[in-house]
Amino acid sequence: MIKKILIAVCLWVPFLTQCSSATYQITKNAAGRKGAVVSAHALASQAGLEILKQGGNAMDAAITTQFVLAVVHPSAGNLGGGGYTIAHFKDGKTLAIDYRETAPAKAHRDMYLDSLGMPIKNLSLRGALAGGVPGSVAGIIQCLPYARFPLAKLITPAILLAEKGFILTDGEAKAFNRLSEEFLKYNRQPVAFVKDGGWKAGDKLIQPALALTLKRIRSQGFKGFYEGETARGIAADVSRAGGIISEEDLKNYQAVVKPIMRFNYKDVEVLSMPLSSSGGIMLKQMLTMVANADLGKSGFHSPEAMQWMIEAERRSFADRAFYLGDDAQVHVPVTSITNAQYLKNRVADVIPGVAGKSVNPGHGIPKESEQTTHFSVIDKDGNAVSVTTTLNDGYGSRFVVSSAGFILNDEMDDFSIKEGFPNMYGALGNAANAIAPGKRMLSSMTPTIVLKNNQPYLVTGTPGGTTIPTSVFQTILNVVEFNLSANDAVNLPKFHHQWLPDVVYVERTMDSLPIQKLKKMGYVITPRESIGRTELIVRDGKGNITAVADKRGADDARAY
Repeated sequence: MIKKILIAVCLWVPFLTQCSSATYQITKNAAGRKGAVVSAHALASQAGLEILKQGGNAMDAAITTQFVLAVVHPSAGNLGGGGYTIAHFKDGKTLAIDYRETAPAKAHRDMYLDSLGMPIKNLSLRGALAGGVPGSVAGIIQCLPYARFPLAKLITPAILLAEKGFILTDGEAKAFNRLSEEFLKYNRQPVAFVKDGGWKAGDKLIQPALALTLKRIRSQGFKGFYEGETARGIAADVSRAGGIISEEDLKNYQAVVKPIMRFNYKDVEVLSMPLSSSGGIMLKQMLTMVANADLGKSGFHSPEAMQWMIEAERRSFADRAFYLGDDAQVHVPVTSITNAQYLKNRVADVIPGVAGKSVNPGHGIPKESEQTTHFSVIDKDGNAVSVTTTLNDGYGSRFVVSSAGFILNDEMDDFSIKEGFPNMYGALGNAANAIAPGKRMLSSMTPTIVLKNNQPYLVTGTPGGTTIPTSVFQTILNVVEFNLSANDAVNLPKFHHQWLPDVVYVERTMDSLPIQKLKKMGYVITPRESIGRTELIVRDGKGNITAVADKRGADDARAY
């Protein structure tokens, strides 16, 4: 084992030297034929691409990228959160892994309510009690059988970056300074993200406690995080801070392999994530509802096309609020609410040129029989991996597990804390998404792969809370229906409707003409800042790869 570790370290020394001693460059567009990685941070994309160049496949690159993001992108890259991985392999097989956080055994439906039964402000968002049992490490370990290289090799760049440090950008330094008071408020022990005198661009962030945790994962795998020294430290730190995650919760956590959500949209096949993610179901609903609307003929950002897309988004979010939850614990009528006839009926009352209205309840009646991070990977053989993970809010609960060096998620807020009360993203929920021990909270994450002629065509996903499914929906349509370039499909303005509140959010950069026409139809338009940070890889029928990182953030695309 020691020999393997030494070899792994030696292979990564040139990479580490470049990362820790120089200001790295961010690349927004990349092209190649052998592989690509697009992620939220240049160092993660660079490490993932290096693994591909060393002979790894897409899963090797995904594992390395995810571990590096846990070090260099603490706002959302994580060991203390959870997420989803989907993959399509060159032999046609597919994979979907659910490693969403779970409610601790001591959790209960009313744990965030006061004596009058009303939600207590920020209790489900800040501090140790806001955290669900982390799933990210279990999810990564579940991916290892599909990789070529051993864990020791794949995790080494993350360990080196945590141990030796990496250079902060101006944006990263300002984010740490902005949140320093909250980090001090919710932590009794010193944390790596707070610095006397404040941070500035060019400073180096070193995370020794996180490096030790990563080393225990390297040597012990699953048990290096969910049992032993790390688990004892997590449970003790959380308990001292008022949380309820126990050693038993950690030991009992399991990532779950599930049948992938797959369906056709015209001449392409869409692969996405099933429950506990709402993303795949919503994507199928929205694409099916607009399939007969001839969007391509109407044109990109035409009022006619936008109306159909808005109305599909409205109806899908209404169904999400009423029906969706962890299907391991509650019955969800997935087949019924994704049935073509049901979805045709859902949009039967759309009147061209007239805005619909969100009513409560606004869900259909089936017949029974915002901080997250995403990265996309493809290799020379056409293996494709799409991964979305999260802490929920940016920098999660603000509580740092001091013994292990990572920020704990605040995913308990993604449950329906009380029926009829929105979470931090304004999403409403029902009893299907109520808190229960061991239950996975409903998610909006939508990692997606689109096939054309049975080969990977698009690999995409985005952060953004409730805007995730609608951003992925629009990105797919931008390429498939509106024939936009990969760059335009990612970077041109997006819009969002989520049933309630009954408004259409549009990025401020959107052209005024369609907005004015939508207003005349009766839509309430609310300008807002950036929607999502989409990572897109497009592979054409000749094997040419185009990778695009969203201009809305410091995201980075690499290809060769």
